[in-house]
Amino acid sequence: MNPPVEGETRTFERTFTVADVERFAELSGDAQPRHTDADEDGRVMVQGLLTATMPTKLGGDNEVLARTMEIEFIRPVYTGEHVTCRSTYETVAERDDRYEFTSAVDCENEGGETVLRATIEGLIWKDA
Repeated sequence: MNPPVEGETRTFERTFTVADVERFAELSGDAQPRHTDADEDGRVMVQGLLTATMPTKLGGDNEVLARTMEIEFIRPVYTGEHVTCRSTYETVAERDDRYEFTSAVDCENEGGETVLRATIEGLIWKDA
């Protein structure tokens, strides 16, 4: 585990597939037609909460336990569209047994348009 550092940015990139959306629809129960019926280009709209797994993945990489996640979905994401997610530690407070932090998250599509914005508060336990 790497201690969080104020101003540090971590990045994760992903392109969602139709199979990803189908698996998430099965798991979550969110199988609205917009997530199952392809458009004229063969794409389906990615569930918002599936897109929100991108900051979750970044947190998992650093053993984050999220306390709150405030997420704003700005525009839809479609299968085949490349998305880049950046998470930046805005504040970090070191405690005896943990780090408490706030993080700003911004996810953009390949055109540079913001698709998701979030603020996360959480903690990272220190190694025992």
